[in-house]
Amino acid sequence: MAVNKDEEAPFLDDIDEIEEELEIEDEADDGELSFDDPKAGVDPADDMDAVIEERDALKDRLLRAFADLENTRKRAERDRRDAENYGGTKLARDLLPVYDNLARALAALTDEQREAAGPVIEGIELTQKELLSAFAKHKIARVSPEVGEKFDPKMHQAMFEAPLPGAEPGTVIQVMTDGFTIADRLIRPAQVGVASKG
Repeated sequence: MAVNKDEEAPFLDDIDEIEEELEIEDEADDGELSFDDPKAGVDPADDMDAVIEERDALKDRLLRAFADLENTRKRAERDRRDAENYGGTKLARDLLPVYDNLARALAALTDEQREAAGPVIEGIELTQKELLSAFAKHKIARVSPEVGEKFDPKMHQAMFEAPLPGAEPGTVIQVMTDGFTIADRLIRPAQVGVASKG
């Protein structure tokens, strides 16, 4: 079907008019917010407050994460130090009876036995010294109170209390077994007898 040129022209004129109307509407709408805009009706000051609030929340979370990380680092360092200083505590406790038996064996010897078995006694004494030397390398120290020393409940364990003429009440009158510490932490208190009020 043939189209007349005269009929086509009014149709194109309509398109031109519609485009002009749309341009006029666009110019009129430039200063206004449409309903499709997500920020329609939002005050820019409120929007800035929300951004600042979100920033502060993120900053708080970041600072808490840093603090948590620092606490974890300090805890790990403390645990490492404790493991280094006190790691041998269980082994030391297991070896204390060996020291006690060596000390009892040496204390029970008479002069005659010392003369008769001199080299054996010397070997026992050297073994005891070597054990104490190994303890010292691992910061294990002996707690051996002197008779007459004031009783210290933090380092001594009272096994009995008895009046003793000339002894001041609350002082050590007998040491039954030595105590031990590891890096200033008590492994076992010294077992002692304490003078009481007579």
